[in-house]
Amino acid sequence: MAEGVMKNLIQEHNLDWEVESAGTERYHVGECPDKRAQRTAAKFGLDISKQVAKQISSKDFERFDLIYALATDVMDEILSLKGSSAYQNKIKLFMDELFPGEYRDVPDPWYGDEAGFDPVYKFIQQGCEKIIERHMSIAPQLTEEKK
Repeated sequence: MAEGVMKNLIQEHNLDWEVESAGTERYHVGECPDKRAQRTAAKFGLDISKQVAKQISSKDFERFDLIYALATDVMDEILSLKGSSAYQNKIKLFMDELFPGEYRDVPDPWYGDEAGFDPVYKFIQQGCEKIIERHMSIAPQLTEEKK
């Protein structure tokens, strides 16, 4: 859901960002998002049915400016990947956007019923909006520095 939400916001704000979602495990590589996540996203006007799961790779550290982990255990797994220590400053905990320094995880709705996906979607939406807001607030400063 996070990939779909962020891509939608990027499009709304006409930003030139590249976003991909990836897991640390191979369990669902090549699969579309969970049907419950697809239905939840659709309720909020997003079609995420064409997204395909992939596994994070060491090349992602070179390719992306930031890598967000949605849970602390996932962040630990990312940090333990070969070569990731050189890129440690690129790895952030997603919920720190909403609750800085509290080390909160995005709740995992996987083992619950479909109703559990709505609040998770809302957390993701808020976090993605905060990332965009932060970028929009520093973008004028970056433009001024280039002059």
